[in-house]
Amino acid sequence: MQNIPSVDLRDFLSDDPKRKQKFVNEIGSAFEDIGFVALKGHFLNDQLVDELYGEIRNFFALPLETKHSYEIPGIGGQRGYVSFGTEHAKGRKEGDLKEFWHFGQYVSENSKYASEYPENVEVKELPRFNVVGKEAYQMLEKTGVYVLRALALRLGLDEFYFDNYAKDGNSILRPIHYPPITSEPANAIRAAAHGDINLITLLMGAQGKGLQVQNHNGEWIDAIAEPDELVINVGDMLSRHTNNKLKSTIHQVVNPPRELWGTSRYSVPFFMHPVSDMPLNCLENCIDAENPKQFEDITAGDYLYERLVDLGLIKK
Repeated sequence: MQNIPSVDLRDFLSDDPKRKQKFVNEIGSAFEDIGFVALKGHFLNDQLVDELYGEIRNFFALPLETKHSYEIPGIGGQRGYVSFGTEHAKGRKEGDLKEFWHFGQYVSENSKYASEYPENVEVKELPRFNVVGKEAYQMLEKTGVYVLRALALRLGLDEFYFDNYAKDGNSILRPIHYPPITSEPANAIRAAAHGDINLITLLMGAQGKGLQVQNHNGEWIDAIAEPDELVINVGDMLSRHTNNKLKSTIHQVVNPPRELWGTSRYSVPFFMHPVSDMPLNCLENCIDAENPKQFEDITAGDYLYERLVDLGLIKK
């Protein structure tokens, strides 16, 4: 991994307290500095990854009319298909050069959050698409729970502080297709500079150039993962909750050089959200004389709504 630190979740999962603390220190330091790490030792296996990418390619290769039939009105793009150019970064009018799909939470029927979430959308043309998507969702969620446990220890909280907020959380798995570029884009890039909304993001598909992270000097650096690594970053909710102790870093996906315009790019971020009633109030142990409270109190659900309006996915 170049430029952003690499950590191994197997250290945290080991029975060796020194290895576990090593992971806590490494990921905590990275998230306090640049807000990004590359992570080995996650719960996705190669077969699942290969099958997921196969299903994703098959879906985005479907006729446009078929894909549009899975675009569900009135839910702010929270499930199913979101068409090319619909989403834009906060403060921009130009739509990003991408189309994507959303898998959402799989709650039990007796969960109090079951009525909050739209149903996942079944793609009848591809019988394995939803099966594989659900398995990838659950393995990424499992990985994220352990990352949050390490961060809880770094913050001086109980190791399992985030568990109940993450269980049945409003997390989203988003397979993205950046289609070939056919003409000079006016002002648009594949994904304009932005910070993520959620607690943490776990990203598959950062194995080639494109994803860039802005460091504290304002410089853009490439974030290129090894084949067995996920890229994980802090989202705005976690940054807010920690009074900016853990940094939500601005990042973007730039257009490829002209000779690669004819190629597609696929990536699969997992946006790990808490349940809607989680208070994002700044943690008391992240506030002191040098770092006074920076954010107003708000719940995760209200904050998410505000941001979806900013992104153009919900129209006021």
